[in-house]
Formats: sequence, C-alpha cells, structure tokens
Amino acid sequence: MPSPLKNLIDQTETVIFGKRREITLALSCLLAKGHLLIEDLPGLGKTTLARALARLLGLSFSRIQCTSDLLPADILGVSVYEREQSKFRFLPGPIFSQVLLADEINRATPKTQSALLEAMEELQVTSDGETRALPQPFFVIATQNPAHQIGTFPLPESQLDRFAMRLILGYPDAKAERALLMADNSQTRLDHLKAMLSAKEIAQHQEASQTTFVAPALLDYTQAILSASRKNNRFRHGLSPRAGLTLLAIARAFAYLDGRKAVLPDDIQAILPSVACHRLRLRQNDDPARLEDIEAMLHGVPIP
Repeated sequence: MPSPLKNLIDQTETVIFGKRREITLALSCLLAKGHLLIEDLPGLGKTTLARALARLLGLSFSRIQCTSDLLPADILGVSVYEREQSKFRFLPGPIFSQVLLADEINRATPKTQSALLEAMEELQVTSDGETRALPQPFFVIATQNPAHQIGTFPLPESQLDRFAMRLILGYPDAKAERALLMADNSQTRLDHLKAMLSAKEIAQHQEASQTTFVAPALLDYTQAILSASRKNNRFRHGLSPRAGLTLLAIARAFAYLDGRKAVLPDDIQAILPSVACHRLRLRQNDDPARLEDIEAMLHGVPIP
C-alpha cells in the first residue's frame, strides 16, 4: 500500500476504533470512483466515518441532513432573480462539493432521493435547463437507518444501484469499545485530524489503482459469479453487468491498497458482499441479500 494511504487509514482508526477492514473498503470505493452507502443502527459511527474521511482526504465537504420535508432544490441549488441586474443567478446547493454526506438518506422522500441520481451517475447537475459539472473527485457517502425504523422511505433499486458499495459497521468488539469509552468524544478526535492528501493526489491514486492487473481467469471467475446470482433461486433477479464492472473496479483498488499489482480471488470474495448484497433481493421476503446468502452462492462457483 502506498504509505500516504496507509497513514490515512491509520489516522481514520484513531476516530473509528477497530474497523480497519471497513475503512479500507470505504477507501477502495473512493479509488474506484464509486459512491458509498453505510447502513446500520444509529450511534455506530456512520457519520463519524464520513467526516473523518472528508477531513483526511483534504476535499471540500458538505453535509445534508435528510428529512421528509427536504426538497430537491435544497440539494441541487436554486436560481434567484436579481432585480438590479435584471437576471437570474444560480445559487449552488451542497451537492457542489467533492465529498457529500447525505445523512439518513432514507428519511428523505423518493422525489428528493431522485435528485441525487443524475449527479451520482453522470457527475453533473441540470437545473433550469442548464447543465453544470460537479467538482472532481466527487464522492457521495450516504448513511441509512434500517428500513424497519419509523419515518423511513426505502431507496428504489435504481438509487441503490448508484452506490458501488454498502457497508455495515456493526458493534465494535470489546477491545475497541473499551478504547472508545476511554477516549475523548468523537468531535474532539475529528478536530485533531489534518488533511493528508490533495484532490490531485487522490486523482493520481484513482488512476493508478485501476491499472492493477486482472488475469483472464479472474474475469472468468467474475462472470461465473454473475451467472450464479442470476440462476440462484434465492434471489428475485441477478447481478447486472454494471455490478460486474463495479466489482472489478473495487477489486483493483482493494488489491492496490494491499500493495499488489494483480487482483486475487480473495479480493473478489472479500468485497463481493459489500458490492452485491444491496443489489440482490431475496425471493422469499424481498429483503436485501445477507452475507450468508452470498457465501452460499459462492460455494457453487469454482475458484480459479
């Protein structure tokens, strides 16, 4: 792993204790030019992780607190009429930042959620008939509460597919929780973080990570996984070709962070649950796929 990226992960661990694997996956998502969905119960560090990454990456940062009365214009921006100049002036919304934290995204209405679709897919915003490019790099980190909680609106499949990965942080282990209880509060720890990279350096790492070699046998393995998901009776539908492209892009970044020049089957297996679970729905109850469902599917796919 390039030393600046290793140091960045080390520094993030001073805020999010005992979650090095999840931090590495989040950074892999950024290097693959994807967007990240973090789903878990309140109080487990979702927002803290997003804030820590934004500070350490040295990127401009905006946060949206999603609520049921949030409007698309509150995200994208609005045109206001200036009487003195007899013309409209566009006031950009918080989406015009390099890291956008959409906190509790599933508390926003579907209409407001859809305001993010064009931005996440095409890296641009169209408002009042004019298309405006977003700053680069552009990284959306959305947090989501479990769907059974009061006041949530499920994200449609088209919105979920815009997220390259979904992470579940889970409870810390006993050692990490003890360290957390003994440490300063999270805001104090965040205040001590300093930018370790620039936008230009991040772009260089993004390009370098995608040169990581993928052998033909690994392409066969990826295709076999996609095919297995489509034939598996557990799921309502299988993984799309776009999911396959995302899987390979993040696998390249994951291997790059491990300091290797080639992707291994272990990389595919390590990231597959984060890439696939939110894209697959169970036939039995229409819930998202679980880790055990992905593991069961992989049992039938020969490892190269």
